[in-house]
Amino acid sequence: MNEVLSYALSLIVGFVLGYIFFGGLWWTVRRLPKMKHPMLWTFISLILRMTVAVTGFLLIARGGHWVHLLVCLGGFITVRFILTRPKKKQLSKPEKKEVG
Repeated sequence: MNEVLSYALSLIVGFVLGYIFFGGLWWTVRRLPKMKHPMLWTFISLILRMTVAVTGFLLIARGGHWVHLLVCLGGFITVRFILTRPKKKQLSKPEKKEVG
């Protein structure tokens, strides 16, 4: 039972890391047109998101169990698919143009 809880915790950490990383990416991209220095904000966002994600994965890996790291990575990737799926539908809809 203890092992199941540790796997569940690794999965939850993966979900949280994925949400921070990909949610932060989406937030950054949506606000870039309004930014005064978009290149700077893109770089700062990348550094912050990577720092959080790598730190989280290192903390999971520090336990010494590679399976926990795989479970965490699975949660991270799952969030990517969850967060990007609705966005693709919105972006792929063709706009109706009025004739005349």
